[in-house]
Amino acid sequence: MASNRVLALVLLVVGLILLFFAYQSSQSLDDQVTEAVTGRFTDSTTWFLIIGAASTVAGIGMLMFGKTANQ
Repeated sequence: MASNRVLALVLLVVGLILLFFAYQSSQSLDDQVTEAVTGRFTDSTTWFLIIGAASTVAGIGMLMFGKTANQ
């Protein structure tokens, strides 16, 4: 298995884990009160969403469009 494919899988898994944490965080009482008052998520939830989405997209992109080594 090429190192690029391993990196892509790691990015994908880490991204999905971060998106799961973002969902869990958005369901907390603290975050729901903050969202009700300000209309925004807390900073930590926002960063989990941004980094998780970027990592997931990068992992999928690398899996779909990455070069494979021909031996």
